[in-house]
Amino acid sequence: MSNVYVFDHPLIQHKTAMIRKTDTTVKDFRELVKEISMLMGYEATRHLPLKEVEITTPMQDAKVNMLAGEDIAIVPILRAGLGMVDGMLALVPNAKVGHIGLYRDHDTHMPVEYYCKLPADIEEREIFVVDPMLATGGSAAAAIDFIKARGGKKIVFMCLIAAPEGIEVLQKAHPDVDIFIAAKDEGLNENAYILPGLGDAGDRLYGTK
Repeated sequence: MSNVYVFDHPLIQHKTAMIRKTDTTVKDFRELVKEISMLMGYEATRHLPLKEVEITTPMQDAKVNMLAGEDIAIVPILRAGLGMVDGMLALVPNAKVGHIGLYRDHDTHMPVEYYCKLPADIEEREIFVVDPMLATGGSAAAAIDFIKARGGKKIVFMCLIAAPEGIEVLQKAHPDVDIFIAAKDEGLNENAYILPGLGDAGDRLYGTK
């Protein structure tokens, strides 16, 4: 079964509380999502392999550790996942970015794909799938299905807020995918929205209703 990491870092908890507030502006919401994503990405990339290389400092030659490769892909689930990309790119600016477009059918609550564009060498990359909300888990599981069908293997999922129901669905669908979460909430309401949650992340990122 996949590992689930729920962050207890004070900065992540504080900023997550801020994005929940109804009076947080679009500008502040967007900036906070970027900041939380960067803080989470710092920990989610802890396992990346290093290699020893020789460099020259202003003083002398030295052996230092650097990333063994920067073969990283960030794949947001559209549209809300886009809000997390810049925070990750601040850490790994050479990462390639793919996009998966899904929407949730309002009647069945099941994900429907409308777009999928991934780097051509996706099978060689460490993949970070990002989406602010993990509600039913259907969209996240489907997005990872699409990535695996195109050759992706090493996959991590990152979200800001998750419901227990979504975590369970994603773990069962993809037990090999580690899940990083800023906050684990109580559960879903009758419309499959997370409680207490923060509302619709896409609407709050882009000022739409």
